[in-house]
Amino acid sequence: MLDAARCLIRGSINIDEFFHVNNTVRPGETISSSHLEKRAGGKGANQAVAVARAGGQVDLVGAIGRDGIWVKSQLENAGVDVSGVLVAEESTGRAVIQLTSKGENSIILFKGANFSSIPQRSMHARTTHILLQNEIPFSDTIAQIAAANDPSLAKPLSTIFNPSPMPSQTQLLQFPWDKLTWLIVNEGEASDLVDILVPSPASRVVPNEDYASLSAYPLILRLAERIPTTNIVCTLGAAGVLALLSSFEGNPVYLPAAHLEGTVRDTTGAGDCFTGYLIAGLIKMEQDEIPLTKDKLTDVLRRCIQAAGMCVEKRGAMESIPAGSDVDIRLLA
Repeated sequence: MLDAARCLIRGSINIDEFFHVNNTVRPGETISSSHLEKRAGGKGANQAVAVARAGGQVDLVGAIGRDGIWVKSQLENAGVDVSGVLVAEESTGRAVIQLTSKGENSIILFKGANFSSIPQRSMHARTTHILLQNEIPFSDTIAQIAAANDPSLAKPLSTIFNPSPMPSQTQLLQFPWDKLTWLIVNEGEASDLVDILVPSPASRVVPNEDYASLSAYPLILRLAERIPTTNIVCTLGAAGVLALLSSFEGNPVYLPAAHLEGTVRDTTGAGDCFTGYLIAGLIKMEQDEIPLTKDKLTDVLRRCIQAAGMCVEKRGAMESIPAGSDVDIRLLA
């Protein structure tokens, strides 16, 4: 067994403002909100908390304003190493979220301190994975991927990218896909990537499997032909998840969504919860020197799906991420 492996997340930290509404606003429409809540959020922060609650060790690098000191404290209390979180002159980033009674949401982002200049931070000696999203400057994302593949490292870090919100076409065409280990997307993001990166249909034959009827499957095949050395995980919401690894030669892992014990109350944090649990699973495999096989990936994804399912049963993003022990109990039920 190796020394404790850990993940570095260079990502966003926000204050989430939830406006509870009957329906999301249409162009030209003015609606009333029944109440307003302010909570800690940001994809970087949410995913860091998910890694920690899933049992992984995680360092978060980012920036907040003085109005967000309480967010930093909340992250630390959740088990996240926040020594890399700086206090900038700008105000903390914001997410303005319209949340309906059905759990649907629409989100407007304000970058705030997330786009502050942050010095490149030295990697922790035990850092094995680096997780990135797209709520920080794109140039910082590229710099982090370069650092993760620095020739001076004993071995390259496992790099994971969750392109949310979606980068521009120019940025996607410039992205160093050959340096990326894992790509985590939802079906809409997969479709956007295919439209930009893959001009022609996939040449692989779709096998007669349960997943073959899923609209995401041909998208994943087309992406895999464009970025053949990258492992792709595509979340499908209520339909589950598809994962295609570079070593599996077109035969993906498919799992349906978890059975819920309650109703869907809020889907805001489900994707970040899933991603954090996936990273924690990869960290544990690295630490225990377990090879990545189809069966092992299935076990990791099953835990991710269960965690995301429990997440949507509660309101909020960060607050709704379940503890790993609770997820494991639900899996045994």
